[in-house]
Amino acid sequence: MNKTDLISRRSFIAGTGVAGPMILRSGVLAAQGRPGANDRIVIGHIGLGGMGSNHIKGFPPENIGALCDVDTEQMAKAAALVQRKIPMFTDYRRLLERKDIDAVVIATPNHWHGLIAIHACEAGKHVYVEKPASQTIEEGRAMVKAARRYKRVMQVGSQGRSHPAGKAVRKYIQDGMLGRVTLVECWHNDNSVGGDPLKMGDPPKSLDWDRWLGPVQKRPYNPDYCHRLWRWMFDLGGGQINDRGPHVLSLVAWYLGLESAKTVRVTATGDVPLKGLWNCPINFKVVYEFKDPDLKVVWSQPGKKAIDFEFGTVYHGTKDNLIVGGGDGRVFPEDKVEQYVAARNGTTKLPKGVRAHELQRKNWEDCIRNGETPIMDIEAGHRVATLCSLANIAYSVERPILWNARHERIENDETVNRLLGNPGRGKYHL
Repeated sequence: MNKTDLISRRSFIAGTGVAGPMILRSGVLAAQGRPGANDRIVIGHIGLGGMGSNHIKGFPPENIGALCDVDTEQMAKAAALVQRKIPMFTDYRRLLERKDIDAVVIATPNHWHGLIAIHACEAGKHVYVEKPASQTIEEGRAMVKAARRYKRVMQVGSQGRSHPAGKAVRKYIQDGMLGRVTLVECWHNDNSVGGDPLKMGDPPKSLDWDRWLGPVQKRPYNPDYCHRLWRWMFDLGGGQINDRGPHVLSLVAWYLGLESAKTVRVTATGDVPLKGLWNCPINFKVVYEFKDPDLKVVWSQPGKKAIDFEFGTVYHGTKDNLIVGGGDGRVFPEDKVEQYVAARNGTTKLPKGVRAHELQRKNWEDCIRNGETPIMDIEAGHRVATLCSLANIAYSVERPILWNARHERIENDETVNRLLGNPGRGKYHL
């Protein structure tokens, strides 16, 4: 095994060292793909930046079995959160080889979600993958097939469906309180503009730049491509529609049954940034037009705020309208939803301020134990990620596209269908 693949032999001290092998009591290790004898689900964490570190904080330290990141400095910071010796890898495949790992949490940049999730299923691991489920539509379908073939539970990190207020809004809408919803308007702050194209140089010694790029096109290192900032590169992140879009559109799809929609016409417009490195469009607007029944969903950056919150949604129905702020781990509906729930169930208050990440993780672990389908199963996550990808595809080709959801193809346009996947790069491909 290459020395860079397994970081061990040293104890972790005060956040400055690296970790040695994990030591557990006899009998507590799990068989491949199953919880251990004490019902503990041992988890490997892959991708340890902002959200990755948050996930580490969200699980009991004794349930964390291994860490992986292509940046050893970032990994050392995450290991400090565990506060004990633990195996650490720069190659996720080495982590997947471990028989004591039942499941993995994937919080890498978007362009790595698909490959790692598929390989994890092949290795017998259950998967929690951050949103969007995938960066391309074809890899999203491959993720669904892998989860089904290997009978793995794959949850996507769009947490709004776990939020009590998010569930209450669904009940409110499906009980007909708005009548038939004909228009949904989503507002969001715009994509960031910036990045310095002249910063190109050698990557830090702690970062395996080639492995960080993985399946996307090779390019010289620039720190403004990297941690957190990759969101504003079209092929690495895809902008707000791929960042918060999977949260907001997850709820829209859940409330209105869009995951079973047969066709949708997608139009997207935006302006190319005139300065900086980042290339996601600004003044971005997407219009989704569904049929049977007719429904229009509009995503606008920045859009018109219905309340004082950076993003949210307005549902326009034939009987009434409803404003819902947020849509990720935070959901803030108008008071009339709370009043409706109280009148039906005797509940006096919806816990609007709760962040639903813990609830989403618990649902995933419960489903691993009981074999049920998670609340944001990979099929649903793939359908939502597809809506986000279609927006960027329509923007790229500068014309409306008609999506056939049954066949997962753009109708009568084989040239555009080439954009549904990514051929990969070298050894990094499906």
